[in-house]
Amino acid sequence: MAAVAERRRLLAAVLLLILATTTAAAAAGGERRGLARVEGPAARHRHAYAAMMYMGTPRDYEFYVAVRVMMRSLTRVRADADRVLIASADVPRDWVRAMTEEDGMRVVIVENLRNPYESNLGGINRRFKLTLNKLYAWTLVDYERVVMIDSDNIFLQNTDELFQCGQFCAVFINPCYFHTGLFVLQPSMDVFKSMLHDLEIGRENSDGADQGFLVGCYPDLLDRPMFHPPENGTKLNGTYRLPLGYQMDASYYYLKLHWHVPCGPNSVITFPSAPWFKPWYWWSWPILPLGLSWHKQRWDDLGYAAEIPVILMEVLMYIVIIAVTRLARPGMTKLCYNRRPEKQNALVQWLIKMAAIVAMVAAYSIPFFVIPRTVHPIMGWSIYLFGALALSVLVINVFLLPPLDVLTTWFAIVGMLFVMAFPWYHGGVVRVLAIFGYAFCSAPFLWASLVRMMDSVQTMLERDPFFPRLGEPAQETEFSKLY
Repeated sequence: MAAVAERRRLLAAVLLLILATTTAAAAAGGERRGLARVEGPAARHRHAYAAMMYMGTPRDYEFYVAVRVMMRSLTRVRADADRVLIASADVPRDWVRAMTEEDGMRVVIVENLRNPYESNLGGINRRFKLTLNKLYAWTLVDYERVVMIDSDNIFLQNTDELFQCGQFCAVFINPCYFHTGLFVLQPSMDVFKSMLHDLEIGRENSDGADQGFLVGCYPDLLDRPMFHPPENGTKLNGTYRLPLGYQMDASYYYLKLHWHVPCGPNSVITFPSAPWFKPWYWWSWPILPLGLSWHKQRWDDLGYAAEIPVILMEVLMYIVIIAVTRLARPGMTKLCYNRRPEKQNALVQWLIKMAAIVAMVAAYSIPFFVIPRTVHPIMGWSIYLFGALALSVLVINVFLLPPLDVLTTWFAIVGMLFVMAFPWYHGGVVRVLAIFGYAFCSAPFLWASLVRMMDSVQTMLERDPFFPRLGEPAQETEFSKLY
């Protein structure tokens, strides 16, 4: 009997060892394809709002700021749920620390899912190749319901009633395809594993990103009933369409310059348009007035401490440019003069004219690209106009151009800002017509200023030289007395 008991204990020990090894291997496999680690506070609610962040695009910092502003805006509308960020493993550690310690988010670190449809993404759409990381939302099994949201959303009011929706719910912005900028899901590891299997076998994907894949997973959502939250607070089962008010396309706003969505609450604004028209770009206002709502939230919650040093350096640089160009006398253009205009090289004259045109274009484009993209619009436009003015003064002094002609474009831009920001338009169509009317009226002045500047350059090239040829007396002209 003792020998039998000993064999049973040995067999039990072997079985426990095998079970432990299998569990560890499964955990390691899950860590490689699922959650690597979780940072931040533990789960405190039954529900969560979740967003996603990955690296590898030119706009990584912009989305980092956007995620923080959006998550903090949920506090403003008193959302009773956790804030979770699904972040790729290469997100900078200081960003993760700021989001966990300062914003109170739970950050779930994951490995990027391989996108088998990457070859279908071309050009600018290649930035979507890692959006399949959204599928990790189904692994958040600590929660009963999760609302998955993109970082370009603006919350106008509390949307916690969405947690009463079923296993999958989404909004149809497009008449045929639902939008994955906001959707409700019930976490499930079985669903997650099924989706991974679909990735492996190459399920049909219309756009190569997360939206096309999920549309393939829920092809009959358009035929499902509309979601209406039960008054008793119970949770629904199944799949539902969400009212348009939960994902209002910002482009619709500009038709009437106010919201009128009768089919549901006006809760969330989304910006699915071109990347350069996201609400956080400083140039989005007054082209897109809704950008001010986003920047107001950022001003209240995060401020602009990161951009202030860059702005101050730019202002100092522009002040130095103006001071130097006013104090120093231009000498570069003297090299272009010739005593005998008929011997002036035609190619040189053409190159000088082209240099003047390029310099004028650069004076208005360089400040646009060096200003931090997520700075407040009022600050951004002020620095842009000041920078364009400083570089225009530089062009005026280098090429001896008439100041008013060079600054005509500057005044036209200032006027355009006032036209676009005029607050009493009755609708977006009237606003667009006013902008086109202003552009039509400004075009002749801009063309006339360009013609006069080219004439001024030609006159400069034909003037008497500052340095006469050897053996000839210097003739002091009225033009040279200025210098």
